[in-house]
Amino acid sequence: MEDLNNFPKENKYKLFFTRFEDCEPYTEKIKSPNTISRTVLHADIVPRVSLGTVEAMGPDKVGAHKHPMLERFFLGLSNNDITVYADDTFTEFKEYSTLLHIPLGSNHSVTVDENKKMNYMWMDFFLTKEGQVWLKTHQPISTDKDEIQT
Repeated sequence: MEDLNNFPKENKYKLFFTRFEDCEPYTEKIKSPNTISRTVLHADIVPRVSLGTVEAMGPDKVGAHKHPMLERFFLGLSNNDITVYADDTFTEFKEYSTLLHIPLGSNHSVTVDENKKMNYMWMDFFLTKEGQVWLKTHQPISTDKDEIQT
């Protein structure tokens, strides 16, 4: 409630619409140059919430990492066919199969096999506003639509 009370008035109670093609692409050290990630919902639209996508043709991977400052969920999008690892376990994760919870602070990663597609949405729910510093690991890349394949 404190975050909502201090949230910019211009963001309160407004509807948010965006076209997927207009979502800002970014890269991270844990992802290959072949991976296209996009920020769909910036953290300044809904307090302590951010959404984005990760897309690549296999073989590819998202390297192991952890973030104890947020709760994370995955939603498999069209043609998603990946393996998600969290600590000592893993699961096959298909399109629209379920909402997958990545346990708080777990060491997790993703792999996609050759001729398979990685295509999922991540949903981050930050425990504190200060935890949003994690999003600074997302480094914007060229927005020239001719360079970005979907």
